[in-house]
Amino acid sequence: MKPFVYLASQSPRRRELLTQWGVAHELLLPDADEDAESLEAVKPNEAPAAYVQRVTALKLDAAMQRLKRRGLPPAPVLCADTTVALGRRILGKPADAAEARRMLADLSGREHRVLTAVAVGKAAKFAKGGQRWAALSTSTVTFDTLTATQIRRYVAGGEPMGKAGAYAIQGHAGLWVRRIHGSHTGIIGLPAFETAQLLRAAGLPIL
Repeated sequence: MKPFVYLASQSPRRRELLTQWGVAHELLLPDADEDAESLEAVKPNEAPAAYVQRVTALKLDAAMQRLKRRGLPPAPVLCADTTVALGRRILGKPADAAEARRMLADLSGREHRVLTAVAVGKAAKFAKGGQRWAALSTSTVTFDTLTATQIRRYVAGGEPMGKAGAYAIQGHAGLWVRRIHGSHTGIIGLPAFETAQLLRAAGLPIL
């Protein structure tokens, strides 16, 4: 029997990775009246690592409440959040094409960090509370120097929208990556090693 989790994420990349790893999953997405976007607000002077871990914990809180409210069968809940950091500056999802172009221009020819926090929650069977496990994956990515034309064409294709740092390494932006140090799957949005450790801790039969 395949291991099974509830995935509280709309990211198709995370779904693809879980499928690749043989982990069956069901989406546990916010209700229409939930303000999920507000969870990603950055606090003043917040460090990138603190930010991404805090947001992931908040997402797990909301997902665990959602699971209980819907009366779904018990199973571990998996949450993750990814951010791109240039020094202490957090580059989230661009609000529009102009912001995406500015982010990519800032990343051009430079090294930046990609941080993905992962959290797994498991509700208690007979009492309040439950168990939680969390991990953080930090990788560095170095971009080639980009021309204004490259950036403009990439943004016009729509790939940067909805992506932290305005790029997807598994897409066309992968052609610009000179080197990475760390977890390729973590840069995509769900680090394989850390996720497997957490799922094993939650009792799932992960290879």
